[in-house]
Amino acid sequence: MDIWIIRNGEKVGPIHDYEARRRILSGELACDTHGWHEGLDTWRPLSEMGIFKDDCDGLQFIDLNAEHTPGDEESEILDAVKASPPPLPSSLALGRRFWARSFDIQVYIAVWWLCMWVTGRNIDAVFSNLWIMVVQLVPWFILESILIHHFGTTPGKWLLGLHVANTNGTPLNLAAATLRSFRVLFGGIGFGWGLLALFCQTLSYFTAKRLGSALWDKAGGHRVLAQPLVAWRVTIMACVFFAALQLQMAVIGPSIYKYAAEKFPFLKEKLEKDQPWHLPPR
Repeated sequence: MDIWIIRNGEKVGPIHDYEARRRILSGELACDTHGWHEGLDTWRPLSEMGIFKDDCDGLQFIDLNAEHTPGDEESEILDAVKASPPPLPSSLALGRRFWARSFDIQVYIAVWWLCMWVTGRNIDAVFSNLWIMVVQLVPWFILESILIHHFGTTPGKWLLGLHVANTNGTPLNLAAATLRSFRVLFGGIGFGWGLLALFCQTLSYFTAKRLGSALWDKAGGHRVLAQPLVAWRVTIMACVFFAALQLQMAVIGPSIYKYAAEKFPFLKEKLEKDQPWHLPPR
């Protein structure tokens, strides 16, 4: 469950209940701090919330019967929201995040294969080399970490109005951005390997729905902010995404068809007839 609290005159959150409990037990968070979670009609001291009552009762050094006197800034916030509950946390924007990441990766892969063709590489040999395919996405995630560090976004995220920041709104440093990117590479998309990628993406989706944040953001203390979509950006994204897929097929289409024909001989004649346009060999 996600909790919002008022601290130092500001609304802070969302914080998962187990993290709030850890802070209460460690003394980082006072039980008379006002908080809110979905289902409450107004802000209440944490000690009055059912999920924290036992924890606060166990802290003998806190006088739970003492009247709480909020500071001026906290009072202003409480007065402003007492007529209605605080707003729910912003949408996880999981659909937008999926398409933003897919866009970034597919455009990168298209450029990567084009570079292979321009430099005269044997596309069949590269396509069938497992070790090359294993590390194919590593350069992109290095570049992504640099972009997140400096700009808080990537081309796909920018087009869909997404911005990555720490939970307090500050930019990620390079080390945090790099760790975040490689958590995505390992646990988020499974290196882009077929069924492993599908498994990792499915697991990430349900985990994010459960925790209220993607695993890599929860572990690093980050969040993804979503702004309203802009029509012209979405249009540009769709056009570039389609062009990237076409470019990939132009370069590696023949290798895919050749591989499929070798594995499934009964399809060979049909595949040769239906093969799409592709770039000439170099």
